[in-house]
Amino acid sequence: MQWDKLLSAKRFGLENREIKNTGEIRSQFQRDYDRIIFSSPFQRLQNKTQVFPLPGSIFAHNRLTHSLEVASVGRSLANLVMVALQKRRDIENKDILNELGSIVSAACLAHDMGNPPFGHAGEEAISNYFLEGNGKKIKSVVTKNEWIDLTHFEGNANALRLLTNQFKGRRSGGFALTYTTLATLIKYPYGSDAMMQGRKKYGYFQSEKETFLKIASELDLKKLSNEPLCYARHPLVFLVEAADDICYEIMDIEDAHKLKILDTQTTFDLLLGFFDKQDDKKFYKDKEETFKEVTDINEQVTYLRASVIGKLINETAQVFIANQETILEGNYNKSLIKGMEGKSKEAFDICKTVAINDIYDHPSVVKIELTGFNILGTLLDEFISAILHPDSKYSKKILSIIPSQFEIEGVEFYKKAASVVDFVSGMTDLYAVDLYKNITGINL
Repeated sequence: MQWDKLLSAKRFGLENREIKNTGEIRSQFQRDYDRIIFSSPFQRLQNKTQVFPLPGSIFAHNRLTHSLEVASVGRSLANLVMVALQKRRDIENKDILNELGSIVSAACLAHDMGNPPFGHAGEEAISNYFLEGNGKKIKSVVTKNEWIDLTHFEGNANALRLLTNQFKGRRSGGFALTYTTLATLIKYPYGSDAMMQGRKKYGYFQSEKETFLKIASELDLKKLSNEPLCYARHPLVFLVEAADDICYEIMDIEDAHKLKILDTQTTFDLLLGFFDKQDDKKFYKDKEETFKEVTDINEQVTYLRASVIGKLINETAQVFIANQETILEGNYNKSLIKGMEGKSKEAFDICKTVAINDIYDHPSVVKIELTGFNILGTLLDEFISAILHPDSKYSKKILSIIPSQFEIEGVEFYKKAASVVDFVSGMTDLYAVDLYKNITGINL
């Protein structure tokens, strides 16, 4: 793959429109960032669970604050990589390299936009409804690959659909983002059919297959196989993934401390584990000086967390730079975090183990997961039953709740089911709870 081809300001859905930057204070990629951050789907992330229940008296991250932090880290990673790429002789348009920060940060903002309410449990709840619930009834009227879309709902694929699909009454190309920003978002450059070959996740639904192929063709992404159809990642995807990995793992530790899931000493030990007494003498000296003034425990944790993130940004950027040729060849097959060595890699793995054992199984997290299963399962059952029996008075009333942009017309059950999933997955936690109460009569 070649950088001059990989970096394109052409907009999806507006391919025939001339790109004009004359007199503009924003580049095309900065426009992508702005389109995302001012959009309703992005702003609804403020009421979507990240890991812990939505903030009460103690703040814990939601999807929106997480996405903003990922975008910040992603921009820093991209700027470090940009400096290295400026030295390459095979890149003719070096001016566009200055936009790497905008491209990566825009993709970081959008990376969770396809996730449903109630965190990762929401994805499982949607899948479970079709796999084990009443959604099984439509299996006979969809194709094998379409069935995989429904029974293995994937937030990554849903983000691409949300950003590119022309929902009813909307413009061609959806958000009409640049091809490069869209490609930088696609963490898994293959469809749901790849799951039959052992893949655990995928990057596009069958409904967006042609969209993905247009992106891959425009940027000349490397095709790795035909059966299943699989491409190499756009190189900048690795930076988005690293920014997400860094933020969710380290910020979850800080949130767990605020919520008293982890005690202070354990939290200190986890964060200090990233630093070596000999190699990081300057850090320890600065820490001691800072802690003489900063005596608030939460602020001390914040200082350590910020120091860890800074260290991980530098180290993962160096992993990318050291492996840039392998990445361009499409042969780099692990995350930048896994490419680290030494103290940071060891400490990150310990944090991940603690998160799995002590944080993600905490009762407060499990309760949110159970809530998601019950609420989303009930809502899906109401709407899917209605599209199976559209002529009943009750079904007509239920379907009237769905906004007009999610068109439920036509005869293809896959498209109807996909529209229902579009509606349900786009809900905030609070809206889903309220609608559930209204439909079931709990408020009466």
